[in-house]
Parts: sequence; structure tokens; C-alpha cells
Amino acid sequence: MTQTASKSTTGGVQSVERAFELLEVIARAGGEAALSELAADTPLPLPTIHRLLRTLVGVGYVRQLPNRRYSLGPRLIRLGEVANRQLGALASPALKELVAKLGESANIAVLDGDMVTYIAQVQSAHSMRMITEVGRRAMLHNSGVGKAVLSVLDDERVQRLVSQAGMPPKTANTITTLGKLFTDVEATRERGYAVDEEEQELGVRCIAVPVPGAPTPMAISVSGPVTRVDDEFTKKAVPVLQEAARELGRQLVAAAD
Repeated sequence: MTQTASKSTTGGVQSVERAFELLEVIARAGGEAALSELAADTPLPLPTIHRLLRTLVGVGYVRQLPNRRYSLGPRLIRLGEVANRQLGALASPALKELVAKLGESANIAVLDGDMVTYIAQVQSAHSMRMITEVGRRAMLHNSGVGKAVLSVLDDERVQRLVSQAGMPPKTANTITTLGKLFTDVEATRERGYAVDEEEQELGVRCIAVPVPGAPTPMAISVSGPVTRVDDEFTKKAVPVLQEAARELGRQLVAAAD
């Protein structure tokens, strides 16, 4: 009797793990994937994938599109919103410390499909400061946090996400070709931080770093007017940002254990 229950529990846990694995694959693909992609990216047999997808579609966590591809479902939206709020609350002390040390507005953003979403901000005390609405989405190719997130992804995924979202210009400084973006992302990888050089808004510069060990790609940043966020500020800000990112990464790993 006990042995049967144990087997049932193990099978149930395995099914849950496999279902989450499929959701992760769909998320990594940018929010939707074909059955062939799911089969290629997991070791699961096709009948198992079919069975799990039927279950996930039935409960609203996955939906099947008219073109037969599978996308993340609407029931995940509320889970994501709550998780982002929790993550924002966890990151808030680190952002407050950044503002105290550097004097400019601090943000945290996470990869959300083929864009990034800001989940927390602590504003600078300056009268002229950067204000970013929590929940606002930004493009990957023209934001500091977006380019910091791209720097931790492989080149194939970078190309897929950016091609999917497009590269519309926001200012005359916006990078609008994949070649130039890959050059910028490689520079970000080498130096350990990304820079938004007035690419979203003229007169505003942003310095951002990825959060190591995060369960989903994310980045923290400080931003302000170019008159204050200059080369001297950047030299001071980068090590402070990197230490804050490492500490936040450690907290996220500890929270997941």
C-alpha cells in the first residue's frame, strides 16, 4: 500500500517537473514554440509531450494558436504579476542602497517574452530625475537593462528575440541593425556592463549589469541626465552595480533553495 502511494507520488512529481520543463522551453523560445521545437529541446517522448500539452492547455497555462504552435497561456499572467511584485520587493533594499551610494534612480527589469519589464524602481532625490513606471515594458535593443539581459543569452537566442520584436528607432542614437547590436552586446560581455547612450531618450544615459544566478534573465541599472551620468560617474557606478547584482543573485539563489 505504502509502496504504491510512493510510486504514485513520484510519478506525479515527475509529471509536474516535465510540465514546467515544457513551459520553460516555450518561454526560452520567446513565448511560443512548435511541437517539433519542444520535441527537439527536451528528452521527452512525443506522446508524453502531447499529453502534458493537453493538460496545460486544458487548465489555461498553455494555448494552441491557429497555426498549431503553442504559446504561454493567460493564466500565467497573474502568476507572473505576483512573482514580479515579490521579486521587486526582494530587490527594493538593493535599489535603495544604489540610490544612496550613487544618487541616481535605480531600476530592476526582467526578460518578458521578447522585451524586458521593469518590476521595481527607487527614484533619485534630484529634482531632475528618471522616473520609470513599474510594469512598463522596454525593447531589448535600445535599453540598458535590455542589452544587459541580451549579454547573458546565446547569440542564437539574441537574434531570435530581437528579430521577433524588431528594432525600431527611438532616437537618432538607437541601434537599428543586428550587426551593430551584436557588436554592442559583445562589448557588454567583455566589460561587464551595458550602456544606453541616449538610445531610448535624448539626454538620458543608463548603466546596467545583469544579475548573475537569477532564475530568469534580469538586470539592474542606474539612469540619469547625461550631464550627471558621465564617464566619471560610470567608473564609480559599475563596481557598485556589480556588487549589488551579485548580492541580489545570492539572495535569489537562497530564496529558491
